[in-house]
Order: sequence, then structure tokens, then C-alpha cells
Amino acid sequence: MAALMTVRGSLPFIRRLVSVQCLHKYCSSKVQKAPLVIAPHSYSATVLQQHRFFRTSYAASGPILQFKLSDIGEGIMEVTVKEWYVKVGDRVSQFDSICEVQSDKASVTITSRYDGVIRKLYYDIDSVAFVGTPLVDIETDGGQTPEEDVVETPAVSQEEHTHQHIRGHKTQATPAVRRLAMENNIKLSEVVGTGKDGRILKEDILNFIAKQTGAILPPSPFQEIQPPPPAPAAAAKPQEKRPPPSIPTPISPRPVFTGKDRTEPLKGFQKAMVKTMTAALKIPHFGYKDEVDLTQLVRLRSELKGVAESRGVRLSYMPFFIKAASLGLLQFPILNASVDEECQNITYKAAHNIGLAMDTPQGLLVPNVKNVQMLSVFEIAVELNRLQTLGASGQLGTADLTGGTFTLSNIGSIGGTYAKPVVLLPEVAIGALGKLQVLPRFNAKDEVVKAHIMNVSWSADHRIIDGATMCRFSNLWKCYLENPASMVLDLK
Repeated sequence: MAALMTVRGSLPFIRRLVSVQCLHKYCSSKVQKAPLVIAPHSYSATVLQQHRFFRTSYAASGPILQFKLSDIGEGIMEVTVKEWYVKVGDRVSQFDSICEVQSDKASVTITSRYDGVIRKLYYDIDSVAFVGTPLVDIETDGGQTPEEDVVETPAVSQEEHTHQHIRGHKTQATPAVRRLAMENNIKLSEVVGTGKDGRILKEDILNFIAKQTGAILPPSPFQEIQPPPPAPAAAAKPQEKRPPPSIPTPISPRPVFTGKDRTEPLKGFQKAMVKTMTAALKIPHFGYKDEVDLTQLVRLRSELKGVAESRGVRLSYMPFFIKAASLGLLQFPILNASVDEECQNITYKAAHNIGLAMDTPQGLLVPNVKNVQMLSVFEIAVELNRLQTLGASGQLGTADLTGGTFTLSNIGSIGGTYAKPVVLLPEVAIGALGKLQVLPRFNAKDEVVKAHIMNVSWSADHRIIDGATMCRFSNLWKCYLENPASMVLDLK
């Protein structure tokens, strides 16, 4: 006798597979008219070999509902229909597989939310379906209202299928819950759903994670809040009716903006700056940055400040910076040079005419101190006082603004630590000085001490100045400032 197999299911499922006459006829041809057995309580049927189910047409009389493709999640807006599990005329029940769709991220099986008969398929195999558009028309049994369709877990293993059938339902979850499970490598078939009809909720995933990791989760915002029990009727007091809150009226009307844009031509120093900066940016710039410990210089200036003021001179840190630059240029004269327009010849300048970028009412101006190599720190301070006075009053002359060979910008007097200065042609180098800061540093004994730190940013014409030259010059300039006693202060 051929082997027999038992298929179990609900009574509607048996009715959907075959009619009694067709099933009896089929079994009779296969097992010599073996009787068809339908148990009254278990609803089981005995059939031959591995013929599991049959689809038959069924006449329904309810309204025709459009079954639409719902949001799958992950930002997917369109899918490709890869396989239909039904055809027109087939009867389906809730949670029956309808089709398999595929996006660029995953394959998903779509299941039904209605009991009824398929009346129309909207897409062919390999057609593109968009989220929110109909997939099929289902003639329902009546009394059913449109519901959100459910996305079934794709591509699960045989073990997972067995688990789902043991539980008696298929896995149901929203796209957001499926995404949460996927991100935590959780199989939905292993999670017990507490929602309607066994639907898996977000709380179910979080509780599953907590059980796996031993973590204690905070109360979920989605948990239902139980209200306190009502007070006895005897103790209830009538609530006083409160008037609705009034909308406050503004104290004053909102002001109306009446400003207008204005256009004016560039002129004077601004127009000259456009020409200078445009030409400067045509050359390749090399940048180098470092920090300088000015603790000893701060102490020395404090001692000399009173002496200089007694002679009517304001002694800032800038004369020390300028003198240290001049001493460095004596060792690296290429930084005090210029090149012709075609960059074929280098001219080494004998005089150290070091410019100081100033923020004046007329804009950015760069007057220069002439022949710094011949001046003491005190004499440089006197000349700077003169230039700063003329700049504030707008009286700087052409002689003060031309002939520069090297430039320092004291941008730190306004603010900032590092900068990216632009070389002023025909010069080949420029330095920008940051603000002086008190910061913790380690001394020679590995002790944390208070240090006065200033940052410096150098830029050079990379066509003729290499990085090593700029670095060595900066180290020498830094050494003079960190050991200011090496610079002689002439107070005669």
C-alpha cells in the first residue's frame, strides 16, 4: 500500500483545497478507492504522497476591495514582482501568501488581510510596483473593511517554518519592528508577539533583547498607563468650571523692516587691496605653524615697560618680534628677497624693511619700519609709535607704505590663534601672530607650570622657499623670543 500523509488545518482551509467530490475522485484513482476521512474535531484529511493542496475557484458575493502594497520600510518606494502565489479565481484567507516582491535590499513575501476570491492581478512577473498602489482585487465574503496589509518574514529556514506552524500563526510585524529586529540580528520566529492576533510589537523585541543580555530596560513610552481607581461616589466633589485661557494680545505691534540694499563702487584702499590679493593668490603658498613660549619675554617687558614710558614710548611685544625677525633674516636672506614677474631672477634685499599689518579706519594697511637690522628694540618701539599714530589719524604717507621686504601681521591683537596669511608681492614671506594665552605646560623637571603661549603662522612663496628653510628660520626666531636676553636693548 502506498504511503499516506495527513494534512491538518482549519475547516475553511479544507474547503479551499478541494471539494469533497474532487478529493474523493482523486484519492480513488491513486489508492484503489481509499475512503476520504474528515475527522469532525481535528479536521484532517488523508491524501496520497506529497500532494499537499489544491486551489479551486470559489464564488464570493461581498464587495471587491483593492489590496495595496504597504510601506515595507528602509525607505523602499518600489519593488519588483518576482512570483505570484495566486491567480485570478483563487480563494485566499487572511495571512495566505499572495506574491513575492524584491527590492535592492531584500525579498519580501506579501500576505493577505482578507478572506475572499482573487479577481484581478495588477502586475506581471518582473514588473515594478510602487508603494501605495494596488496589487490585487479581492472579492471579499462581506462584512470586511480595508486593513493594512502585512509583510511576511522573507526567506526563513525550515526550522523557522516548523516553529511558526507549531505556534499556530505566521509572523506579523510592522516594517519598523522588522527593522529593529534586523538591526539586532533577531529572528522574528523566536519572538512571542503580544499584539492583536499574535502581532509582534516593539516592546516584544525590546523584552527579547533584555532577556538575552540581562539588561534592565526603562519603562516603554508605548506601555499602557493604568489610571488610578476612581474615588467613591460619596466622596466625589463637583468640579468647578474654569473659563478657557485667553489668548494674550501683543503689547506693541511687530516692527516693519524697511531697510534696503545698496551698491557702491570699490575705491581707495579697498580697490588697491583687490588688485594686490588677486596677484598674490597666483603664487603657490607654503604654510608652517608653531607655538612660542613667551614667559621670559613677558617678564623682561614688564621690567622695561616703566623705563620706556619714562621716555614717552609705549613698549609692546611687537618691537621684540620685529627685531627677532631681522636677526633671523641675517641667517636666511632668501626670506628677505623678491623675484621678478617671470620668476627667473631673485633679488636679495640688503635692508630689512619689516612691515606691520595694521587695522586702520581706511582698512588694512601695511606700513614698514625701515632698516630694522640697524635699530635696537627701543628704537623700533619709537618708530612703531609714530606709524601707529599716523595710521589711526589716516595720515600714513607713500614712503611709509612702500619698500617693504618682510611682513608680520599682529592679528592676535584682535583675536584668534592661527591664521593663513597671504604673501604680499613682491615679498616672499609673511608671518601672522596669534593672541597671547596663559596655558599649562611642563617645565624641564616635568612639573606643570603656567606659561605664556603665542601661536605663529608662516606663509612663503613655495616657488623659491622650501619647507625646511621656513622651519629653520621659525626655530631661530622662536629661540630669540624664548631667550630675550640675547637681544640687546639700547636705552641710550
